Amino acid sequence: MAEIWDKFLTERDKAVFAASGYGKHGGYGERPALVIIDVNYDFVGEEPAPILESIKKWRNSSGEEGWAAVHQIARLLAVARKKQIPVFYSNIQRRPDNWDSGGWKWKNSRNSEQVTQRSPNRKGLEIPTEIAPLANEFVIWKQRPSMFFGTTAIAHMLELKVDSLLVCGGTTSGCVRAAVLDAFSYNLRCAVVEEGCFDRCEASHAINLCDMNAKYADVVKMDNAISYVENLADGLFQNLPTG
Repeated sequence: MAEIWDKFLTERDKAVFAASGYGKHGGYGERPALVIIDVNYDFVGEEPAPILESIKKWRNSSGEEGWAAVHQIARLLAVARKKQIPVFYSNIQRRPDNWDSGGWKWKNSRNSEQVTQRSPNRKGLEIPTEIAPLANEFVIWKQRPSMFFGTTAIAHMLELKVDSLLVCGGTTSGCVRAAVLDAFSYNLRCAVVEEGCFDRCEASHAINLCDMNAKYADVVKMDNAISYVENLADGLFQNLPTG
């Protein structure tokens, strides 16, 4: 079956992957958490729209592709909640004056724009209603790409004896990849759910899925991830927050 990244690879690339042994399927873990990376209105826009339209107002938006992922994430989230596995969201926290944006200020000419209120009805850092967190779920506030950098995420996962992650969100080439690399460094198995991830750049999306699948994670289809969660034993996590 053709992969999303195949059209971006040269024949040399394909030969190297075939000969080198990278891309072996690692398999799911036994005690997974669902991780939803940076899905907010700033990253998808307040409604599905072509990306070039959406970024006029929401400069970080992935447009229609982001919203397609939101609807796919909602499917997996419903199953995860039914099975009562931990659900972690990451989101971005900034000072109102944006002073603490760090290296982000070096790489975007629109960085001075405030993302906190780009619409009368939606705040930029608000998580879309379709997948909004419940009171007993974890929201990890971060300032850098990885949800693990300078946060309590790994401490909470250790408390819950999580051994693996199902990863969705955006962007694939940025904060998703950063989280996957850190999770890999903590010896957490990662399954990146293809339809649940999005990026502003089609090539970056595909190639980063390829690279993560080669070395750090399994890239899986949404239906496969849902089937895996549905077949988990009931009552795996007895010490989840009560909300």
